Amino acid sequence: MRKLIASIYKETLLLLRDPGGLIILFLMPIVLVITITLIQDATFKSVSGSTMDILLVDHDKGELSTEINRRFDSLPFLNPITSYNQKALSEAKAEALVASGDYQLAIVIPEGLSTDLNAQIKDNIDKILAELQGEELTADTIEVPQKLSKKTVRIYFDPITQETFRSSVMFSIDKLIATIETKTIYKAFEEALGTTQSIGSFKRESFVAYEQINPSLKGAIELPNSVQHNIPAWTLFAIFFMILPISLNLVHEKGQGTFVRLRTTPVAYHTIIGGKAAVYLIVSLLQFTLILILGIVVFPQMGLPELQVGSNLGFLYLVAFAAGLAAIGLGILLGTLFNSHEQAAPFGAVLVVILAAIGGVWVPVFAMPDAMQVIAKISPMNWGLEAFYDCFLRKGGFFEILPELGLLIGFFISTIAIAIFYYEKKKSI
Repeated sequence: MRKLIASIYKETLLLLRDPGGLIILFLMPIVLVITITLIQDATFKSVSGSTMDILLVDHDKGELSTEINRRFDSLPFLNPITSYNQKALSEAKAEALVASGDYQLAIVIPEGLSTDLNAQIKDNIDKILAELQGEELTADTIEVPQKLSKKTVRIYFDPITQETFRSSVMFSIDKLIATIETKTIYKAFEEALGTTQSIGSFKRESFVAYEQINPSLKGAIELPNSVQHNIPAWTLFAIFFMILPISLNLVHEKGQGTFVRLRTTPVAYHTIIGGKAAVYLIVSLLQFTLILILGIVVFPQMGLPELQVGSNLGFLYLVAFAAGLAAIGLGILLGTLFNSHEQAAPFGAVLVVILAAIGGVWVPVFAMPDAMQVIAKISPMNWGLEAFYDCFLRKGGFFEILPELGLLIGFFISTIAIAIFYYEKKKSI
């Protein structure tokens, strides 16, 4: 026990005498979490929280385009722009403005859209009424739709806009036009029947309503925000970034001859790495505590959502504890395998980035290709992230996070066992 305490004391002194390492371990995660959360906050807010300018070129000047413009005006998150530099907006100008990145979206309503749509609807209604009354359709009636050319609403997107945004805009515009078309059909039926009493009693409001629900394992409904997504993800990134100082510390001791001197003393390798593991485990818990305080106290002062910890604080620390062990085990393994800074530093840094990428820190796992979703399951960052999400968002308990805890602790035991085996094998040569 005295040897382990002495090893812990040595590691503590080494860490305290390394201000650069302390900055990497404590200041970097804080700056990282603040920066990423500020950038992504708008993404997780309701769309009504911000306004988007869209260019609207109206070649139709009819009833349909007027209704589209009115609908856009009524939406608080859209600001339709129909003129530029006090001149009516042309399609060429709108295309140029979108291509230059000044605007993300331009909608061009074709000429004759209202007239042709009304004619198409009137023709279809005339056919229906004629069939109901047992009248024969004439050749002229059948040929009317062929005389009407299909109208295309052109939508210009900024090349940098994501596909999900494009699909959402296309769906919204299609739904808007379909709603207006339905209203026009009702109106045309009323005019064709010559009365408003039979059709006027129809309910025109949408019969189906939608309610967004975020279920949790305890039944509590909580809307996820940028803080609840970024705190777990980037806390794990910071914890696993300990791989670098741990591995470089071991490599440095090899270069200084510390390990050669330790071989002459009755100190086992597991005692040496046990001291490192104890110190850096405390560091990982301190990192987690600082980021929690940041989310609870500092973020609300910056206009960001407050981190809601709830009653799962103990489970959160349990996940941080297991994730810290996994990171420490990996760092000790790399430090045992490599013999120079040139080997350990770039490999460790790239490995952390790869584990974060496939683990869902940057891109959600469900949005990845099927093959990458399978690969993500072998990333210890993904295990920790899922456990954090179980606590933060799904309100899970101990048994819900137990599988991930088992994987993280098992990963730690495996890496430490491999490191000790490699060290003893190399020592005997």
